[in-house]
Amino acid sequence: MMSAFVVLVSSLADRRRHNRANIDDVGFMPWTAITVFSVLATVLSAALAIKGL
Repeated sequence: MMSAFVVLVSSLADRRRHNRANIDDVGFMPWTAITVFSVLATVLSAALAIKGL
């Protein structure tokens, strides 16, 4: 459940970063990588929950 929340937050942050007004004002957080790994964790935990482990 927490990884799904991280997916939501990192997706919103990545969208905000892509739509920034000042092109030189980049952040230091790798939002795309955080999104990918949290989606992976969410899918893995859902698969394990369905399997019953």
